[in-house]
Amino acid sequence: MHQEKLELWQHPHLFHADKKTLEKRTLLVVVITFLTMIAEIVFGWLTNSMALLADGWHMGTHAFALGISLLAYILARKYAHDRRFTFGTWKIEILGAYSSAIVLGLVGAAMVFTALNRLFKPLAIHYDQAIIMALIGLAVNLLSAAILNFHGRHPKQDGHDHGQEHWRRDLNLRSAYLHVLADAFTSVLAIVALLGAKYFGLVWLDPAAGILGAALILRWAVSLLKETAGILLEREMDSPLVGAIRKQMEADGDTRVSDLHLWKVAQDKYACIIALVSAKDRPLSDYKARLEGFGELVHVTIELNPCQ
Repeated sequence: MHQEKLELWQHPHLFHADKKTLEKRTLLVVVITFLTMIAEIVFGWLTNSMALLADGWHMGTHAFALGISLLAYILARKYAHDRRFTFGTWKIEILGAYSSAIVLGLVGAAMVFTALNRLFKPLAIHYDQAIIMALIGLAVNLLSAAILNFHGRHPKQDGHDHGQEHWRRDLNLRSAYLHVLADAFTSVLAIVALLGAKYFGLVWLDPAAGILGAALILRWAVSLLKETAGILLEREMDSPLVGAIRKQMEADGDTRVSDLHLWKVAQDKYACIIALVSAKDRPLSDYKARLEGFGELVHVTIELNPCQ
């Protein structure tokens, strides 16, 4: 068979969308976070402010996690056409989101430990410096969140904004967004706690706010870990799509599905292997036609076995 004819039955395995815009936004947030980290560490060292130094290094952990998200976008784009990746490079982004979620969890755990220690062993707080630091951190993180959360203007189909839906389901972007959102949330809690301690003497508010913020961060981290781990481990057989495919393939009353495997290869895109048993001799095209209504399926392999 000539190569030209063979190519009629071949197709590329690039299933995920171009994400250069998201990559650029993530890069911008990494740069902003890194520069803020350097400024806080240098200013903290010059003014002997432990609060500024601590927040600077805390900002560094988020810069590291955001760097993971950025690296995932870069690698996924760089190797998008590399045939060594069987179903494309989308899972590099998922691996980045999973790794970032681990860092987010570690930050939350460290916050719990530090807050509990401060609750039982309170230290003198330089309120003015700490409040200024928290306000700067809040401003930087709100700016970063706005950059990552901006999904632009997309045409609505059936009254639905597909750009916003795409943003919500991009786990790598969501992991980066959760890092800056977590930092912004802890800054808000810190400002409230510091003002309460400074003006009303409620010193316990500072560690209490830390514990509350850490609890929320840990909850976000666990949620993201569950979702990304499920994709990395190919846990898709509990999807409603599995039952719908089985029902459609067995609709003739004779054909039975003997084996079915479904897994994600991109955002809302699936590959599928189906083994069928039938007593009647039907063409393969008949079975493939039954799946035409499933737009989520981008790579389907069907195996036909005669019923003995």
